[in-house]
Amino acid sequence: MKVKKSQITGYNERYLSEHHEQYFHLNIQLDRREINADDLVAQLQKFQVAVPSWALGAGGTRFGRFSTGGEPGNLEQKIEDVGLLHAITQSAGAISLHIPWDIPKDTKAIKQKAKSLGLVFDAVNSNTFQDQPDQKYSYKFGSLSHADSSIRQQAIDHNLEVIEYGKALGSKSITVWLADGSSFPGQNNFRRAYQHTQAALQEIYNGMPKDWKMYIEYKPYEPHFYSMVIPDWGTSLSLAEACGENAYTLVDLGHHLPNTNIEQIVALLLMKGKLGGFHFNDSKYGDDDLTCGSIKPYQLFLIFNELVEGMHNNVNNNPDLAWMIDASHNLKDPLEDLIQSLEAIRIAYARALLVDREELAEAQEENDLTRCQEILQAAFRTDVRPLLAEARRLSGGALNPIGFYRQMAVRKQLIKERGLKTVATGL
Repeated sequence: MKVKKSQITGYNERYLSEHHEQYFHLNIQLDRREINADDLVAQLQKFQVAVPSWALGAGGTRFGRFSTGGEPGNLEQKIEDVGLLHAITQSAGAISLHIPWDIPKDTKAIKQKAKSLGLVFDAVNSNTFQDQPDQKYSYKFGSLSHADSSIRQQAIDHNLEVIEYGKALGSKSITVWLADGSSFPGQNNFRRAYQHTQAALQEIYNGMPKDWKMYIEYKPYEPHFYSMVIPDWGTSLSLAEACGENAYTLVDLGHHLPNTNIEQIVALLLMKGKLGGFHFNDSKYGDDDLTCGSIKPYQLFLIFNELVEGMHNNVNNNPDLAWMIDASHNLKDPLEDLIQSLEAIRIAYARALLVDREELAEAQEENDLTRCQEILQAAFRTDVRPLLAEARRLSGGALNPIGFYRQMAVRKQLIKERGLKTVATGL
């Protein structure tokens, strides 16, 4: 399904008067704080978040999976769905592929299809957490960290193959997440597992083009419950530093123990110049992969507060960050869920742009805790949705993405085109 610009324009016309009024009043409010609303809108227009190819179908748990209907059954349909999201929101201008779930059969045709929808290819993602039908060795007991050098080499070769697919598509980075770990004490030698992983990552890193980046993800538990080979940001950082200047830590918001201070981690990685990017989601208990901002919107704002601060005072030249959603849509329509996540991420970013940096620094120097809190919460409590709507309008998107999506009956159309019991590849 493809959305026409005329359909979006026609939808917007009904709500334009109300939007202009809301934007006008917010503009007055921000002007009193010496903030230029138009400048914020321009920054929001530039802010793009990648959508992963695996997030376009219904997810599931170990207890079951419930199909949404109309799910994309191949890579071409996944690109069409991201193109649809981008047309409506004007904030999803990139797609991230997972190999081998989404190996392009005709790279030239896939690139052309993405380009026609205004999309580029973000980081490619390797997969050594599953056994594939045609592979020689099993990853049951590890991949890059495995005691058997033949299994480690198989995992290295897979990552190098993923890089080749990425090069063909115009991607400039690879994300490595390892499921390697142990579920019982004594199962692994911690030091040897780390050493094997470091050596393997270095080999993969040396196989990248010089202008590529490597993002090393971490996770404290799951699928293993006693130890993970890369359990935290410190381990990821040490591995990135061992690989070279183009290797970075990637932060998945769900990959932390409960109540971890993620904003502090972000601040320190930025200070070191080693923050690569994000996988956005939300959680209550663990790696729940829920809609961004649905559980902890204030934490998401605080993370962006550190990002804006760190990129403004970028003393160690941390490169531009990679932004991507990584969620599982077990109950909601996946496309509606992604629209909500895109909105929540940009709301947090817009609010962080409102923080008076000079006043906050002054309050911090004076140890004025009350004033510090008031400065942050004044920004967090500001309704910035008119800014996002204006950014979308100027870029050709819908003033109300969810409203437009439902009015167009997108899911019904997709079910009509693809069927009710389709299953997205990789799920």
